[in-house]
Amino acid sequence: MMLAPLAAQARLEVADSIIGRMHQAAAQYMDYIHEFRAELYVKAQLDIIRKNKGFRFIPGLFRTPKDANRFIVETYSDLHYTYPNIYDQKIKAYTGTLADARELPGITDYFNINIYAPYLLGERLLSPLASNSAKYYRYVIDSVSSDSRQRLEYHIRFIPRNKSFQLIEGDMTVTEGAWSIRQMSFKGRSELLTFESHVLMGDIGTDKEYLPVQINVNASFAFAYNIMEGYYEAHLAYNDISHKGNTPTDSIARRDYNLTGSFALQCDRQAYTKDFARFDSLRPTPLTASETYIYRKYKARNDSTRQQPTDSLRRQRRRVWSNVGDFFLTDTKWKLAQNATLRNSPFINPLLFSYSKTIGIAYRQDLRLNTQLRNGQSLHVGARLGYNFTHKEFYWSVNGEYQYSPERQGWLRINVGNGNRIANSRIIERLEEIPTDSVIDFDKLNIDLFQDLNFEISNHIEITNGLSLAAGFTYHRRTPAEHPDDSFREIELPENVTEGLQANIKPQYTSFAPRIRLEWTPKQYYYMNGRQKVNLKSRFPTFILDYERGLKNVFKSTGVYERIEFDMQHHLRTGLLSNLYYRFGVGLFTNQEETYFVDFANFRKSNLPEGWNDEIGGVFQALDGQWYNASNYYVRGHITYEAPFLLLRHLIKYTNHVQNERLYLNLLTMDHLGPYLEVGYGIGTFVFDMGLFLSLEKFNRIGFGYKFTFELFNN
Repeated sequence: MMLAPLAAQARLEVADSIIGRMHQAAAQYMDYIHEFRAELYVKAQLDIIRKNKGFRFIPGLFRTPKDANRFIVETYSDLHYTYPNIYDQKIKAYTGTLADARELPGITDYFNINIYAPYLLGERLLSPLASNSAKYYRYVIDSVSSDSRQRLEYHIRFIPRNKSFQLIEGDMTVTEGAWSIRQMSFKGRSELLTFESHVLMGDIGTDKEYLPVQINVNASFAFAYNIMEGYYEAHLAYNDISHKGNTPTDSIARRDYNLTGSFALQCDRQAYTKDFARFDSLRPTPLTASETYIYRKYKARNDSTRQQPTDSLRRQRRRVWSNVGDFFLTDTKWKLAQNATLRNSPFINPLLFSYSKTIGIAYRQDLRLNTQLRNGQSLHVGARLGYNFTHKEFYWSVNGEYQYSPERQGWLRINVGNGNRIANSRIIERLEEIPTDSVIDFDKLNIDLFQDLNFEISNHIEITNGLSLAAGFTYHRRTPAEHPDDSFREIELPENVTEGLQANIKPQYTSFAPRIRLEWTPKQYYYMNGRQKVNLKSRFPTFILDYERGLKNVFKSTGVYERIEFDMQHHLRTGLLSNLYYRFGVGLFTNQEETYFVDFANFRKSNLPEGWNDEIGGVFQALDGQWYNASNYYVRGHITYEAPFLLLRHLIKYTNHVQNERLYLNLLTMDHLGPYLEVGYGIGTFVFDMGLFLSLEKFNRIGFGYKFTFELFNN
C-alpha cells in the first residue's frame, strides 16, 4: 500500500523519531546479552596481488612459496563472550594451504563484534548505534519495506560527518517495534586494512536476535608496494546464551573483581587437529569451485616437491641464510627445549629507533630467554643493548626474573647495568652560589661527569588484589666519565664556584640503599590463566609510594640519603572518542650526609627508546636531561586530552590518517629552575605519533621540544 507523500519537514521529523528510537533501543540491547558460548567457523581466501622481496619481513605476515599467490585457510574455534566486550577464542581445528592458521594482521577482531556496543572493534571504529553518535554521523532513510510478518523495516544509511579512520560508512536494516538490527554493512579503513563488512543478525523472536550469525569481510592489505586481499566468511553456532534477566551473577560487578570466567577457554592440544577430511562435517557451506581448485593445486605442488630429487647442501644453505635474514629483519624465536625459548628483537628495525630534541637519536636491541617451570613458575633472563648517537653513549643491562608465585605475582628480580651519566649533588649545591636570577645553561655547563654501574635485587609480592609490595636494595658505583680540568671552561662562573666544583670530583663513589615500593590500584579487575594472575584495567587511579634509604659503610658505601617519591596516574574516558590522562608526582631527597647523587626513580629521562608505546604524554619533552638530577625535590603534574577532531578538521579538509589529536600540559617546580611550563600539541596515526612542545622557564625563557615515535604494527 502506497502512502501519500509527506512534506519535507514532516519527513524530517519522522526520520528523527525513527533514529531516536533506534538509539534508545540500542542502549538497552548493548548489555542485554551477558554471556554466550559459540562454535565459530571461519573460511578465508587470501590472494597476493603484488609482492616484492620485503614481503616476508612484514610483521604478522607469513612466508609463501614463490610459485603460489592464492591460499585458503579454514579454522574451527570455541568462542566465549562475557559482558562487557570480553571475547575469548581458542582454535581447535585448522586446515588450509598455509603452514598454520594465519590471516591478514588485525582481521580477527572483525569476527568479535557487538554492533550495539559503542565501538565495533574493541575501542576502535565508533558504532553508528552508540549513544550520542549523531554528532559524528548523518542518517538517511533510503527506503521502507516489510518482512514476512508485515513488520516495517527501515533501510538506513549512515555517513560520517568527518573523514576519519575512527568512523565508518554503510547501511543497516531496523525492524519497527523491536527496533533491533537485522543486518549491517559498513566499510572503512583501519591501520593498513581497507575493509568492507556485512553482519547478518539472528531472527526476531529467537535467542539469537541480538547476536550475529554470519559475518562476511572483504579486506585489502597494502604496505611497501605489497598488496594482499582477503575474503572471509564466518558462521556462528550458539550453544549457550545468557540474557540480563537469567544471568545469576554479573561478573563485572563481582566484589572480588575476578573475571576468570570470561577467559575460561583452554586450548586442548590433543583435540587440535589439521585433518582436512574432518572439515567436511564442520563446514556450514560447501567449498566453491575456486576454493576446491586452490586445494587441488596445493596438493599437486606438494606431490611434485616430494618427487623431485633434493640437494641437501643447497637446502641447508638456504635455511641458514633464511635464519640470518630473520635475525636481522624479524622478531625471531628459537625453541631451545620443550619449555625454553630464546627471542631476539630484529637487529635492523626502524621501530627500535627514537628521536627527540633532548635525547636525539637512539637505538635499542633486546635478547630474552624464557623458561617455563613446574607449577606455573617461570624463569626469564634478558639482555638489553643500546646506543645514543647524540650523547655517544653505550648502554647495557642484564636482568633475571624468577616468578615463584604466579597466582600472587610473586617474583625475585636481579638487574645489573649502566644508566645515564649523572652529576654529583655537591656540584649542584655549589651552583646555588650563582645569583638566583640567572638561568643555568646546561648546554654549555657540562656536569654529566659520572658513569653509573648499578646493581639491584628486589622481591615483589601482591598482598591483596590491587595492592603489591616490592622490597630490595640497590647498589651504585659511580666514577668520573672524563677528566674534570676542562669541564667548566665554556661558561663564566665565579672562581670559588669553579674551584669547588673541581674539588668535589673523586675517583669513585659507592652507595648501598634498601628500597621499598608500594603500589595500589583500587578495584583491580583480573583473570587467572592457569596459576598465572593477569591484571586488567581499573576505573580508579594507580598510586605508587617509593622509599629508599642510603646506608654508610655497607660494601664500602659512602652515600647517605633518603629518597621518597609519590606518583599517581589515571586514565578517564570522557566521551565516545575522547580520553583524559593525568599524572601527579612529588619527590624529595633528604637527610644527606657527605656525597650523594640525586637519582629519582619516577622522575628521570631514558636515553634509549622504550618500545612500542614510547611515552609522549606524562613526561617532559623540552626539559634538558641534566635537570633531572639538579634538585633535591620536585613537584610535577601532567594532563593530556585526546580526541579525533580538535584542530585539524578546521585547517585541513582530509584528516583520514590522523586517528587522534592530543593537547598536552606539563607543569614542574624544582630548585634552580623555578616554575616550568610545557604546552604541546600532537597527532597519532597508525604509523607514528608526534608531539610538538613549547616550554617556559621562570616565565621569561621560551624553549622548544618535540618527540617522534613509531606505532606501525603496534599490537
